Amino acid sequence: MLYPRILVCLDVDHGRVVKGTRFRNLREVGDPVELAKRYEEEGADEIVFLDISASAEGRSTFLDTVRRTAEVLFIPLTVGGGVRTVADMDRLLRAGADKVSVNTAAVRNPGLLAEGARRFGSQCVVGSVDAARRGSAWIAYTHGGRTPTDLDAVAWAVEMVRRGAGEILLTSMDQDGVRTGYDLELTRAVAEAVGVPVIASGGAGTADHLYDAFTLGKASAALLAGILHDGLTTVGALKAELAARGIRVRTATPLRPPPPVTPDGAVVP
Repeated sequence: MLYPRILVCLDVDHGRVVKGTRFRNLREVGDPVELAKRYEEEGADEIVFLDISASAEGRSTFLDTVRRTAEVLFIPLTVGGGVRTVADMDRLLRAGADKVSVNTAAVRNPGLLAEGARRFGSQCVVGSVDAARRGSAWIAYTHGGRTPTDLDAVAWAVEMVRRGAGEILLTSMDQDGVRTGYDLELTRAVAEAVGVPVIASGGAGTADHLYDAFTLGKASAALLAGILHDGLTTVGALKAELAARGIRVRTATPLRPPPPVTPDGAVVP
């Protein structure tokens, strides 16, 4: 059985974790390596590392920060931002990422998703959709939420999966940072349209919001950031509340050092 996952997002700008509201008014939160390790210890199922200024500045993701973050984790790490080619994907995976998230470059060149899936497997390719409501629909944005496209967000998510994405990271720009809940209508529309896991992102403020994302929104995972950065709750506390409401979640497994061994490799009793 697949358990709903809780992911923690680290939006990174020039090597530091930042957080804003609706992709604006960014404030510094801390060091990505330290925060990634802390959230893993608190029970996060995965870490998502997004270099939010890389695409807008036309540069690649900071590989050294990715490498240092990956070195301290035992849970999956997804990295996005500034990914333009299969070679970029390769460098990130070699630096320790388990999955690579693509947004702007995929809009410019949808074939990148298929190339990445063929080379590394669709399980490594995450289609990232930043969406904002326009009338009765949603449109997709690129360049870290700076540039609107003419793409319907739901239809674009379907196309990303058709091209090879094995997962959709769906962020509601309208709800981002406001802590009033995920855009359940958007999340459900995408979840019902694609045959891969959908990660709900943007708007988490309480355990109720996660519960709604998993039940009403039909999300496979929920992404968190601000309420954890500000110390309002922990992943462990949220999981306990979800479990009390009947949502089966993974429990954190304490990380223990390996047992001592003798020079010939035998475990010391």
